[in-house]
Amino acid sequence: MRSAVSLRHRSALLLAAAAAAASTLSACAYNEALGRNQLLLVDNAALSQQSAAAWREAVAKPGVKTTGAQVDRIRRVGDRLVQAAGLGNRTWDYAVFPATSPNAFVLPSGQIGVTDSLLALVQNDDQLASVIGHEIAHVVANHAAERASSKAAAGLGLAAVGGAAGRYGDAVNAYGGLAAQYGLLLPYSRRDELEADRLGVDYMARAGFKPSEAVALWRLMASQRQGNIPQFASTHPSDAARIEALQQYIASRGWN
Repeated sequence: MRSAVSLRHRSALLLAAAAAAASTLSACAYNEALGRNQLLLVDNAALSQQSAAAWREAVAKPGVKTTGAQVDRIRRVGDRLVQAAGLGNRTWDYAVFPATSPNAFVLPSGQIGVTDSLLALVQNDDQLASVIGHEIAHVVANHAAERASSKAAAGLGLAAVGGAAGRYGDAVNAYGGLAAQYGLLLPYSRRDELEADRLGVDYMARAGFKPSEAVALWRLMASQRQGNIPQFASTHPSDAARIEALQQYIASRGWN
């Protein structure tokens, strides 16, 4: 009798795991901008509520600017880029954050944040556009949603009977908590960073910025880099690999 119950229990677990796997496979979607399929159990729409709440919390902190000349500058650059990326169908908010590390981030709920250190570092609006374009590309590429989905899928595999809802909620809540800390995400993968680099310079070119300034920006970052690594500047790939890939891509498109 005990062996029969055990067999039924194992069968139930296998069926649950199979159902979870089928659900994961059905969540694969083709991303035209990237030219590849993505696992999207969590999408940007699901993340938007969390990121909007994180933005409200972040801009309420002392020293954050939502008006003034610096904000007007990033708005002028950002508005051109979001239009180029096909994200102009929403209202975008902008802010400048006090921080010692050059940084920028874009939230899927329609917000762009830049640190005053980045504004002090870049030598022109084209270099500023290279950073903002790169961050916008992460949103278009669904990179945050893809990573959250991978974590959710891993949770399903380990605890199929536990249900997907809790794991899904954990992934979304984790994203919101990270977003509140001036940058929203842990470093992206090598693949994600190179994809965002390519899309970012596409948006720069469409918006009328000079794509080669993306290379100049990364050379500047490499020369300035010390112990504090900007959140948008993941150590994967290295500066040298990123610069080489950007140069090859820009040359292949015939841009200056």
